[in-house]
Amino acid sequence: MKKLVVIGAGMASGRALEHLFEADPSAYEVTLFNAEPRGNYNRIMLSPVLSGEKSFAEIVTHDDDWYAANKVACRFGERVVSIDRDRKVVVGEKGEVAYDKLLIATGSAPFIIPVPGKELKGVVAYRDLEDTNAMIEASATPGAKAVVIGGGLLGLEAAAGLRLRGMEVTVIHLMGHLMERQLDPSAGYLLQKDLEKRGISILVNASTKAIVGSEKVEGVELADGTLIPADLVVMAVGIRPETTVAKAAGLEVGRGVKVTSQMVTSDPDVLALGECVEFEGLLFGLVAPLYDQAKVVAKTLMGEEAAFVPKELSTKLKVTGCDLFSAGDFAEAEGREDIVLRDPARGVYRRVVLEGDRVVGAVMYGDTAEGSWFFDLIRDGTDVSEMRDTLIFGQSYQGGAPLDPMAAVAALPDDAEICGCNGVCKGAIVSAIKSQGLTTLDEVKAVTKASASCGQCTPKVEQVLAFTLGDAFKASARKTMCKCTDHTHTEVRETIRAKGLKSIPAVMQELGWKTPNGCATCRPALNYYLVCDWPGEYVDDGRSRFINERVHANIQKDGTFSVVPRMWGGLTTAAELRAIADIAEKHEVPLVKMTGGQRIDLLGIEKENLPAIWKDLNDIGLVSGHAYSKGLRTVKTCVGKSWCRFGTQDSMGLGVKLEKLMWASWTPAKVKLAVSGCPRNCSEATVKDIGVICVDSGYDIHISGAAGLHVRATDLLCHVDTEEEALEYSGAVLQMYREGAIYLERIYKWQERVGLDTIKQAIVEDAASRKALWERFLLSQKFAQVDPWAERVAGHESHEFSPITIVPALAAE
Repeated sequence: MKKLVVIGAGMASGRALEHLFEADPSAYEVTLFNAEPRGNYNRIMLSPVLSGEKSFAEIVTHDDDWYAANKVACRFGERVVSIDRDRKVVVGEKGEVAYDKLLIATGSAPFIIPVPGKELKGVVAYRDLEDTNAMIEASATPGAKAVVIGGGLLGLEAAAGLRLRGMEVTVIHLMGHLMERQLDPSAGYLLQKDLEKRGISILVNASTKAIVGSEKVEGVELADGTLIPADLVVMAVGIRPETTVAKAAGLEVGRGVKVTSQMVTSDPDVLALGECVEFEGLLFGLVAPLYDQAKVVAKTLMGEEAAFVPKELSTKLKVTGCDLFSAGDFAEAEGREDIVLRDPARGVYRRVVLEGDRVVGAVMYGDTAEGSWFFDLIRDGTDVSEMRDTLIFGQSYQGGAPLDPMAAVAALPDDAEICGCNGVCKGAIVSAIKSQGLTTLDEVKAVTKASASCGQCTPKVEQVLAFTLGDAFKASARKTMCKCTDHTHTEVRETIRAKGLKSIPAVMQELGWKTPNGCATCRPALNYYLVCDWPGEYVDDGRSRFINERVHANIQKDGTFSVVPRMWGGLTTAAELRAIADIAEKHEVPLVKMTGGQRIDLLGIEKENLPAIWKDLNDIGLVSGHAYSKGLRTVKTCVGKSWCRFGTQDSMGLGVKLEKLMWASWTPAKVKLAVSGCPRNCSEATVKDIGVICVDSGYDIHISGAAGLHVRATDLLCHVDTEEEALEYSGAVLQMYREGAIYLERIYKWQERVGLDTIKQAIVEDAASRKALWERFLLSQKFAQVDPWAERVAGHESHEFSPITIVPALAAE
């Protein structure tokens, strides 16, 4: 009888042995090595063991009786030391075993991130029963805290199990959303929301700097300095094929043990399967392809023809009670079209990606019942042109006519809730319309409160209006944020605050965005609203900014950039000017120009050279002038009473203080200030967004001027007596504008919309309101006032400044 030695008693080799014994139980005398002191068990079910929902006995696949019945010589708890291919023997810790055929199924090893403290007691991976038992033991201590590093499937299962065991759990994930390989940002947001409801803290965009402790784990330190207390740290950041023995034996190894479609390695008598193998550049971690490989291995061992063919895979997962499905390719690409369905109330999200008339990808969350149907469409390349209008609703809707919104409203019962925030049903709205002769959305809002809070139900309310009034209905002229949403800027912003939404995917899901990731109109606006409303919590998303703000310089018509260092209040020194001249010569700057804002502009800088010139400017103490930003640009000043015979106050000093107070603050649109030392107004303060006119008795604060395409003189806001008051009132105005304006709306446009009296009431007449605005502005500045040039000189977002390399062969085409 031929001898077969198997290294690794996991799920893949176990299935291969099942097929082999079914084909011919007497074909091979089998010896099975396993480093673990046990045989095959279902590793996928370790999570229920961790959570206490199952025992280990319940997840055993092959028990002692099975191995005995199939006459398998079990070498459990014994590691393989080496493979001697010349003598065709496997050398174990307890002796050698000869083979005619060898099957390597060593699986994978967990990746341990190389951070200080990784060797401390209390740091575990999550791969086997020993890891699971260590986690269960740690959870037995009352009040124990766990940190899970990695927000993939395995990490989330570990977090959920430990939480069910009573531990306080924090998940740290390097990427922007959970399970980024299986889910897009919107589905990742819903998953995070569900896990947080279960009491699990989630930190995304978080990088681990060190594991802290003397002899055992005491906490985890993040790159930003945050320290998270921990008694247990679970590493779940990924796996790597375990190829040590195969490589030492001289087999061909890439990322994994390389195999043919018959699962044969570079040695014809050695086969391999499972997570340790590489086939045509692919690695395999899901069970389905491993089981396909097992069938091929059994046939190859029996001398039969067989070939492993990787198949299109879908992922339908149940992560701690959260339904997820993904299949195909759902990345954004040229020529692709997205169909999106969002149901915020039920926490449902569906996204189907089309290329031409075929589905190439799908992501679902919350309702995955149609997942297999969508997967079939992807796998079969089905032409969906005839069902495009109803495709997103699933298989049961195909062949029917598109749904009529009016028919849907007519079918709603009177007690159907339309406005969830205020608990207003359809019957109440219809009754109010008929009894009080309401004809507009604003009238319905005023009488019933429907759509008066977050605005999410506004389209439904308008549908009820249209249904009730019939031909008499005239739709209100609503200017929505963009084609991606039915909501206005104001409605979106109110919802962000009311629901505590702190990420772009959260906003898009809760407000039913029609596109998966928004567009160039809505993403910058959402990014600004989140930056403004959640200082210190929301991380600015550079991908959602325009090119100038991404690279912190103004792009010119020839593709080069201009660099404008900040000069506080327009003041400079001979040494500073001399240094700027030296920098201009060193970097061969084509043009140096004085700007209208009393600064120096260096023009003609190539994008990849920006960090170098920024470094030299930083070295002489100059920081970004934000000439590219939706934020404070300049504070223009005259010389004031220090030099001018007409000056009444220190205009230069106040201008410098205002600029140092407000620099780096992001605002809805650009903001320019000026301080004039007397009513002669040499610094043109009365055409600035905020202008201060110095007079003998103090300072007149002006707002809402403009001197661009639209020329507008300022309005007088108030008079104050001291510099401190001038700073406070100006800061409060800026914060009120930041919080209330629509993105890209200048201060004068904002004032025209809300009214000067409203601004005066909040700033001048209501001291408590002004103080609150002032304090919120100071708080936001604590997080905003970081020089972006210095950050990028230090390497932040270095990809933005890497030159594109053109391959000659491609260029020739």
